[in-house]
Amino acid sequence: MTRRICIVTAVHAPSAPFLQDAYKTLSAQELPVGWEWHWVIQEDGRTDAVAPHVPDDTRVTFRQGRPGGPGVARTIALAQAEGEYVKVLDADDQLTPGALARDLAALEGDRTLGWATSRVLDHLPDGSTVGFAGDPDHGPIERGAVLDHWTANDFRAQVHPATLCVRRDLLVALGGWMALPASEDTGLLLALNSVSRGWFSAEVGLLYRKWEGQATGQAAHVDAAERRARMAVVEARARALTSLRWHHPGAG
Repeated sequence: MTRRICIVTAVHAPSAPFLQDAYKTLSAQELPVGWEWHWVIQEDGRTDAVAPHVPDDTRVTFRQGRPGGPGVARTIALAQAEGEYVKVLDADDQLTPGALARDLAALEGDRTLGWATSRVLDHLPDGSTVGFAGDPDHGPIERGAVLDHWTANDFRAQVHPATLCVRRDLLVALGGWMALPASEDTGLLLALNSVSRGWFSAEVGLLYRKWEGQATGQAAHVDAAERRARMAVVEARARALTSLRWHHPGAG
């Protein structure tokens, strides 16, 4: 029986032209025998600007919905994401060769792991790439480690949530992405780490595109008052989950 990893992408009109680049890198992925991928593209809104950029491929599902931000778009996309694992791929980013296979190898090889991440490079407008200092060691990330690092480093995690691959049952149990105007993916990452061990691959798994129109580059994203509020809610959720002493069943 074929098993499936679902790739979930939230997209809005400005980022739609990048979908074809993302598709090329997804199509080039080589999966283990017996596995297939399904790409669910969810528009954050209902316009005529996105559909022309959606690849014509039976493995791709495109849906539209009321605008609510990327977290809402990804979460409602779970209705179409039937598979054991969910992989995040932002519309303007690109996978590197072998990224999906490495995620599956980590999660299939250790049932105590609920999620996996990987090294990421910024993809600059001139085509060059830049890495990050402070990546963790290749291997497992223990419960609570992401929260500890995040709070000690001005609310910056040591692994990038845009590289996340997660067990679908765990993702659904936590309610999907947080209902925040930004940092919804960081909030999910910290929640996952509160209830499950994770994995970090030192091999580059994602090219994170930097461009003028991206949401994280807008002034609202760095508004100090909003940022404090977002971080407060993200931290409160992670600490509440920790205090409940619930953990992913695979963790034992």
